[in-house]
Amino acid sequence: MFITFEGIDGSGKSTQAQRLADHLRAAGHDVVLTREPGGSPGAEEIRALVLEGPTDRWSAETELLLFTAARRDHLERTIAPALAAGKVVICDRFVDSTRVYQGLTRGDLRGAVETLHAALIRREADLTFLIDIPAETGLARARARAGAEARFESFGRAMQAEMRAGFLDLARQAPDRIRVIDGDAPPAEVAERVAALAQAALEPRA
Repeated sequence: MFITFEGIDGSGKSTQAQRLADHLRAAGHDVVLTREPGGSPGAEEIRALVLEGPTDRWSAETELLLFTAARRDHLERTIAPALAAGKVVICDRFVDSTRVYQGLTRGDLRGAVETLHAALIRREADLTFLIDIPAETGLARARARAGAEARFESFGRAMQAEMRAGFLDLARQAPDRIRVIDGDAPPAEVAERVAALAQAALEPRA
């Protein structure tokens, strides 16, 4: 099974992806925990290009091409081989982030996102957890932990609010795949909810 986590910056999705990986491993599953951009040597190099530097470093179009290149390498070298070996792959961000960041908030590129996805990726997650929190909360958390990879956080609250709305709209479009989780709840409660839903989805495949 291919499971992804999505949400605005500071939503806690990375923490929840790690918690789910730990939970499923304890339950006997062979799990690969990975992330985007990144997850393979080539994709990690591209990660540094897109997440560091000033906000105007790349146009939305260039970002889209870079993210798609990273995703293709990640898919070839990490995701597809793990799934073929019968493993559970948990990924911190996937194409839904590109649909929102480059497709909606960084330019009207949703059509281009879908065209590139259909041509080069051709893979959706089996199950996606959208960790949803208010834009103000996410921005405060993201800025508190900001390091070198702070390029997107520096776009500010308005973009965070746009991204949140974009993710929730995706969830309405794909209710069978995307589960919206209240990220404002205590982390342990969020993890328990996520684990229960993931376990229920995995049982028919066991």
